[in-house]
Amino acid sequence: MPSAVQQLADRLAIQDLLTTYATAIDSGEWDLLDSVFTPDATLDYTSSGGIRGTFAEAKQWLAEVLPMFTVRQHLVTNHRITVDGDRATSESYLFNPMVLPVEDTERVVMVGAGYRDQLVRTGDGWRITDRLELHGWSYNWPGAKDGTGGF
Repeated sequence: MPSAVQQLADRLAIQDLLTTYATAIDSGEWDLLDSVFTPDATLDYTSSGGIRGTFAEAKQWLAEVLPMFTVRQHLVTNHRITVDGDRATSESYLFNPMVLPVEDTERVVMVGAGYRDQLVRTGDGWRITDRLELHGWSYNWPGAKDGTGGF
């Protein structure tokens, strides 16, 4: 059984990894995602209208789609992490306000979602091997009914 110190270190490393993901997405530093996911990872954003694909496909899609927002802020919270040796699962919430240009103005949209991740310990630290995004609700999204959904 791992020591309490190792358990805490693993949990903090995984929380740091989730923060690195949010930082990469919000700053547009797409290559930073290489330190978050394994090369063979699968990412599923279909619940929010996105794609399901390999890490390479998802990285390209994120880099193409997200710049439409002039401001992005991904706040990943409420972490529930379970470590089992060199494998782990993580469930977390996402609160995501963004600014979207619409006609001659800008609109602040908000999204609530969740991430369900499978992780593996590598020689370079923890990496996500599988990510499922679960759309929960949206507010002020063009064409969508506010507050719909749940995860």
